[in-house]
Amino acid sequence: MFVITNRRVVDSATGLDQFGKTPNENGNNELRLVQVTKRKKGYSVKFLDDQLDKGEARALIEEFELALDPDETHYASLKVACETVRRARDKKRHILIFVHGYNNDMRDVMKAAFDLEERYEVEVLPFSWPANGGGVGGKLSYLDDKRDARASAGALERSLKKVHEYLMLISESSRNALRAKAAAKFPENAERRDALYAELLRKDCPFTINGLFHSMGNYLYKQMLKSTISEGNQLIFDNVVLCQADTNNAGHPNWVDTISHNRRVFITINENDFALRLSRIKPGDAQRARLGHYIKRLDSRIAHYINLTDASWVQESHSPFGEPAKKNQKLREFFRAAFTGQPAELPLRFRSEGNWYEIPR
Repeated sequence: MFVITNRRVVDSATGLDQFGKTPNENGNNELRLVQVTKRKKGYSVKFLDDQLDKGEARALIEEFELALDPDETHYASLKVACETVRRARDKKRHILIFVHGYNNDMRDVMKAAFDLEERYEVEVLPFSWPANGGGVGGKLSYLDDKRDARASAGALERSLKKVHEYLMLISESSRNALRAKAAAKFPENAERRDALYAELLRKDCPFTINGLFHSMGNYLYKQMLKSTISEGNQLIFDNVVLCQADTNNAGHPNWVDTISHNRRVFITINENDFALRLSRIKPGDAQRARLGHYIKRLDSRIAHYINLTDASWVQESHSPFGEPAKKNQKLREFFRAAFTGQPAELPLRFRSEGNWYEIPR
């Protein structure tokens, strides 16, 4: 699994301890790409060199028929993009970009990422920011992580911008070839030509790219979307899942309704969520009702609200896609559909009086 991170790199450490607890020493927006492999005992970690070997770059450019000059300098992001797409195509899987929440060290992040990959059969690409509370605890830890989340918005923007660039680049040659094939088949019939092109494109690119923003990862995403120069909000995602969002319910349509997406934006809510209950208490009166914890003012024009409060096994969980979904098949099916670009609300029960969906028992 590849990981995108703006954490500091600890050269003297080994394994996951190489991921530091503070932002990159060269700045919050400085990104590193890392290959993490799950072993029987722990993880092996390889930080990728920034520049890609010219021979490897040339092989990737030829394999994916990319409109790039192989003699120019190319970077590790090209390798990550091509290998992720290759695995998605070969395994017939969808891609899930995962942005974690508050107080997650890299063991927490990688456990969640590999669990998501195994349980939902998707290719997970985590973005990890320095969410470790800066080595302090309680309220100070929470506020420190919130500052780091705000400061990491630029790094997330750079990451999503690159995802969009490579997605367009990788699909460009295929689109041109398929468009020519459809035109040759129906040169005089635009409607049938376009229908054939759409069908060929669907078969050639069978995967979707979806986003999972968990807990304070939603605050980070919100800060990115609020930026007036944000280039990270281009059309990348089919579905976006804002899971147990640790950000204000008040005014959330102002940023949620700007999210670029092809199909759905889902917001999960659990009134019993222990972590969001604590996060509201920690900063005192300044902390308003959390989006993932409040069933009033659900007034986004585009979001589908999923109220998990009474779903079996959810109880006080802050990560309903984890253990609760392992035990609750209908909950697991919802997340599987949401993470694979499907209209996941269709099997659910809609409650018009609250403007939310709920998981049938």
